[in-house]
Amino acid sequence: MELINLQEPDAEEKIKAVYDRLTSEEEEIKIQLDGILARQSHLDAKIRGITKALPNLQIVHSDAQQLSEMISFTSTLAENVSAKVRQLDTARSRVSECQQRVHDLLDLQLCSDGVQTALAADDYEKAAAHIHRFLTMDQILLEQTADDVQQDCSTVTNSLSLLKDAAGQLRDIVTLKFSKAIKNDDGASVARFFKIFPLINMHDYALEHYSKYLASKMEESSRKNLKAAIDASPSDKRAAVIFADTLTLLFESIARVFEVHQPLIETYYGPGRLLKVAIILQQECDRQSNLILNEFWRQRMIAKRVQQVQEAERILVNSSSSSSNIIGFDPKEIDLLLSEITIIHSRYQLYLRFLQRRISNDLEVGVPDSGNRTALLNDMESLLQKSELCRRMQELIGYYLLLERYYMEQSVKKAVAMDTVEKGSQISSMVDDVFFIVRKCIRRAGSSGSLDGVCAVINNACAALETEMCSALRQQLKLGFPSGYLDLTQAYNVVLQGRLQPPDSEQARNTFLIYLNNADMCSEYVTTLCRTLCQEIPCATENDRAKLDSCLSGLSTVTAALGAIVDFGLQQLRVSAIKPRVGPWVDSFLSVTHNLTQEEFSNYEANEPFIRNLIANLSMLLSEFEGTLTSANYDALISILVSEVTSQMEKVIMKSEFNRLGGLALDKEVRSLVTYLSNATSWSVRDKFARLMQIATVLNLERVSEISDYWGQNSSSVPWRLTPAEIRQIMGLRVDFRSEEIRRLKL
Repeated sequence: MELINLQEPDAEEKIKAVYDRLTSEEEEIKIQLDGILARQSHLDAKIRGITKALPNLQIVHSDAQQLSEMISFTSTLAENVSAKVRQLDTARSRVSECQQRVHDLLDLQLCSDGVQTALAADDYEKAAAHIHRFLTMDQILLEQTADDVQQDCSTVTNSLSLLKDAAGQLRDIVTLKFSKAIKNDDGASVARFFKIFPLINMHDYALEHYSKYLASKMEESSRKNLKAAIDASPSDKRAAVIFADTLTLLFESIARVFEVHQPLIETYYGPGRLLKVAIILQQECDRQSNLILNEFWRQRMIAKRVQQVQEAERILVNSSSSSSNIIGFDPKEIDLLLSEITIIHSRYQLYLRFLQRRISNDLEVGVPDSGNRTALLNDMESLLQKSELCRRMQELIGYYLLLERYYMEQSVKKAVAMDTVEKGSQISSMVDDVFFIVRKCIRRAGSSGSLDGVCAVINNACAALETEMCSALRQQLKLGFPSGYLDLTQAYNVVLQGRLQPPDSEQARNTFLIYLNNADMCSEYVTTLCRTLCQEIPCATENDRAKLDSCLSGLSTVTAALGAIVDFGLQQLRVSAIKPRVGPWVDSFLSVTHNLTQEEFSNYEANEPFIRNLIANLSMLLSEFEGTLTSANYDALISILVSEVTSQMEKVIMKSEFNRLGGLALDKEVRSLVTYLSNATSWSVRDKFARLMQIATVLNLERVSEISDYWGQNSSSVPWRLTPAEIRQIMGLRVDFRSEEIRRLKL
């Protein structure tokens, strides 16, 4: 603590500060002491508990020492016992090895004697069994064993030499017999000697020659099937797919080889050896399938068809003439050919999956090392991808896509050109015919098993729909909708102007409406087509599903084009059939006063001169289209009609004068119009009448200030569409509202 000089002027303040600090420290120390004293009883209880536990801890310590000594003793005893067990195990292993050596010596002599007897009796199976037992012995170890037991080593050496010679002799005999059996087509002998080869360590030789034997049998069967296909009568019910059937028989014969001979190979040669057999069979399959496909190529004149299509496309690109004049041949001629190609490719895909599954399962069991197994699987995939069959199938699917595109385009053109309308139908034959063709082509591509082919055909379908169908719809709708004057006023005006209605205008109107319906129905068909294709076309992986979805999304461009065509057609109807007729009907509103007395209002309410005529005219107008247009087009037409009516009504209202009763009459007229048009369609039109209904509300007010009860209220489901300036302008139409009050409004 610092010393304070009492002579200093501020000595008293320093003394007071020191005093205060000491007081504060004293209080803190007192609080700490109180806390320590408060815990005294708790600490005393803890100390008493520890004091009571001390005797028990001594007992625990003593028991722990005894347990440690017991564990140490047990460990030492166990170590001694395990050492003796290891010695016994070593002794047992040596005894077992000794027994095995003795058995080998005994078996060596037995094999030496038995193999000569078996060879003399032509019992090749027994001879092979003796040789197999000999080959499993360690020859060096046998000689060492003979020395260890102090026997004459020459006996063992002679037996070894005899068995080696016998093994060579047996290999030569079995190889010769096996070759003769194959040459004589003796299946039983072939199978007999094939089972002997593993016993004499000739696995690779046997598998190679046995596979070639199976391939020769497959070749013989395939050539017979091909000859039968060539000689088949055109009237045969399978004549259209005879080459697909022939190739299928080839694939089935390979599958049958695996089904029948795989158990034999696995039993005598072990799993993991099927790949070698598959390589030889696939090579023969390449040769036979090449012969079949060459004959298929020749008889179906594929090269000629492809050349015709390419020539037609070349002329179309270099010529300005109509594409309908450049048809190489009738697409019906290749319909069956396309189906046969898809069958061929689908059977090839099925065969490929079968081969991959069989070999993969065999390698899974026979090759435990995953690295080696993966390498073998990659080799197998490379073999299949580089095979002649794979190359021919890729070539075939490429020509298929070319011919399928030609078939689709020409068939769609023909469907459009032969378009007809049945009586009472809302659409023409073109819609069903075109989409039947498109669905048929895509589903046929799906049956080929090639997802890339399916995507290509879908892209071709998009192009055909946009180029042919959409163009035909757009071209027809561009001719416009004949106005067809059906009401007396318009007919009178026509007579005054000296214009006559074309005699075929009714037919032109029907054609316009049919094609407008075609566009709407085609849009629905495209959507349905996308949904069904997603369900029908199988996808093996998520990547395939993503690829298909991406391809199907291309159909959205067709939907967008059809939507634009529908909008264009509806605008044609608006310009030709709605606007010219709605205008005069709504203009009659100006001929009726809305500055009414009570008596005039009663008469007006009873007769409703304007709204009755307007609704009657609208009803007559809609009756022309109600049974002709599709529901979607009819609803869209009503939407256009509502927009036109509300627009025209706003114009005539702004040219009129109203009093309170006139505003009330207008409000009833608007409500009647809303009710009529709402009943005429399947969706609500009140939103389109929002401005008009709000105009009627403003004109129906009793006082200018009453607008504050409506303006800005949150309870209304439809917000106000009128601006403050428009509200003031509308209020100015009321002859009984003072302009000063209107200007003073705060909106």
